[in-house]
Amino acid sequence: MERSNSPLPEWTWEFHGHRCPFMPIGYRMGIAAMRTLEVGRAKDHGTYALVEIGIGHPQTCMADGVMASTGCTYGKLMMERLGFGKMAMILHVPGRGAVRVSLRAEFQDDLGRQEFFAYRKRGVEPSEIPAEVTNAAVAKVLDASDDALFRVERLANFEFARPKGSFAKVKCDQCGEYVFERYVRTRDGRALCIPCSGFAESHVNLLDGVQ
Repeated sequence: MERSNSPLPEWTWEFHGHRCPFMPIGYRMGIAAMRTLEVGRAKDHGTYALVEIGIGHPQTCMADGVMASTGCTYGKLMMERLGFGKMAMILHVPGRGAVRVSLRAEFQDDLGRQEFFAYRKRGVEPSEIPAEVTNAAVAKVLDASDDALFRVERLANFEFARPKGSFAKVKCDQCGEYVFERYVRTRDGRALCIPCSGFAESHVNLLDGVQ
């Protein structure tokens, strides 16, 4: 893999799988948020990164950058997608507060003029775009100041918390697989997992506490 002058650790590119401008945008978002809250990269639990991306738009690479810089990973239940279809994130550290970092529309318009996006709109995968084209788009991100890239705002009285963790699990009466207790559904007196129960789950609204 060709190296650039990127200040991002090389492992972040390998983790993401290809070079593109939006993973480093997410990485820098996370750094800006941590700097504002005066916290370091999370090692365990209790810090939350809520990315406002949705599905069906190609800038979601941002989320991998946020995970890489903040340590807020999906596997540790420290990251959620809010589904707003916006290039923004909230970093919440209980006891320290919350900060929202959003990509400025002016920068996004400027970045969109890069040849990289002409390739992407034709369906060319990032790893197949000429390196000089990709590197130019990445450099556009890495050379910009935080002020040019982001709007950073502290969020007053922001609350977000997950349900208390539990190791309790039940074996589904139909498929025989274990399901963690809060996801068990009862039908005709049988304890079932969600797929076997036939129940449709309601929409998750994380910010209103519906999880």
